[in-house]
Order: sequence, then structure tokens, then C-alpha cells
Amino acid sequence: MPEFQLEKLLSENSYPGRGIVIGKSQSGKNALIAYFIMGRSVNSRNRIFEAFDGGMRTKAYDESKVVDPSLIIYNPYLRVDTAELKADIVTNGNQTDTIYDFIMDEPGDRRAFENALATRTFEPDAPNYTPRISGIVRYKDGSFDYSLSILKSNGTPDVCNRFCFDYEPEAGVGHFIHTYRCDGDPIPSFKGEPEEVALPDTAEELARLVWENLNADNKVSLFVRAVPLAGGRPTDIIINKNI
Repeated sequence: MPEFQLEKLLSENSYPGRGIVIGKSQSGKNALIAYFIMGRSVNSRNRIFEAFDGGMRTKAYDESKVVDPSLIIYNPYLRVDTAELKADIVTNGNQTDTIYDFIMDEPGDRRAFENALATRTFEPDAPNYTPRISGIVRYKDGSFDYSLSILKSNGTPDVCNRFCFDYEPEAGVGHFIHTYRCDGDPIPSFKGEPEEVALPDTAEELARLVWENLNADNKVSLFVRAVPLAGGRPTDIIINKNI
């Protein structure tokens, strides 16, 4: 049995920040991905998710309220579709593009994910030094594996600690990583390994579970993707508080 219930981790934490969940559906038929963003400031809350062909972007809901777009406007999700690799990339920043570019340069190299992140560091938003969290799902022959990563400050702007976790999928089990342990000032960064959580069976169930348990004041947007392992059309769901 998974160690944690995702709904409990979310409902008891008013500010996990941005979070990634990846794993296998309860029936074992789907790969499941979820990514959410939260915000405390007007600038952070002024966002929506918008899909485009091959990915998904954040954009300002009200352009007149944008203060600093550098850390809030990016592609959280990009799809890789080459002869050598089919994959989904999801992150909390513009490192999505870095990972994508490294993979496209060497699509057969499994180290591309880690190699890309070796060139990046945590966000330059002192005093929080928000971690960069990233995930990748690699598909092959009706199955998949996945990796999660976090790039963290040691509490100073000078040292970045990089961690990568690789997983073989298990039905009904996922792993959850988020930028912050809880609310605070400064906000404490996530600590330890990704949390093992129980997953439902469908994109709709996962979207409802996550959205209903995120803090009502701080939640902003949610993206969920379910990929049928036997083939067929993936299901993508986007929920925006501002729409």
C-alpha cells in the first residue's frame, strides 16, 4: 500500500506551492500525470493554463496586472514524439524547454533529462530560492517508466543540490513532489524523497481529487494527463480558477 493519501497531503497543507504527481492508474491501464500551481501574490495568482499543439503554457489572465513575468510564464508541459523516444515532460519553470532541447539533440540518450538539469539551478527568488521540480514519463512498448527531480538551494544563493529519482511503475501508485513543505516566510523548500501516494484510475478522478483538496484561496491552475498504455487518445484536463 502507498505510504500516503494524496488528498490528505493536499488538504492538510495550505501551500505546497507547485506540485507534480506521476504514476500508474489503479487498473494499470494508464500513465497518470498531474501538475498544479498555487499563488500567494497577485502576480502569482494572475495566471491560467493554456494548451497548444505539443504542450501547455502558462499565461497572464489579466495582462494589466503582470509585475514580473520571468518566473510565472513558461511551458509547464511539452511532449516528445520522435522515432527514438515518446515522452511527456512536466516542470515548474522554463527548464521544460531545456530538457526538451537536450532530448531532441540526443533522443536516444536516457541521461538527457539529468544532463539538462545539470545546467540549471533553483529559482533566483531570494529569500525563498524556490526549487525547480521536474518530471519525465518515457513510453515504450505499452509500458513506461518515469523520473522526478528537484534542484534545491542549501539556503544560500551559491550552492545548488540536485536530486533525481527513477521509478518503475506500479498499479495504483504515484509519486508526488512539490516546491514547498508548507507556508512560511521564507517558505521552506520540499525535503526528502518524493512522497508515495495512492492514485485513482482516470484523469477525471485524479483532477477532481487534486482540485478539491488544494487550498481554495491559493490554488490557481491544474493540468492532468492520462495516457492509455494499450494505445488510444490521451485525456488532457485543464482547470483554471480564473476562468
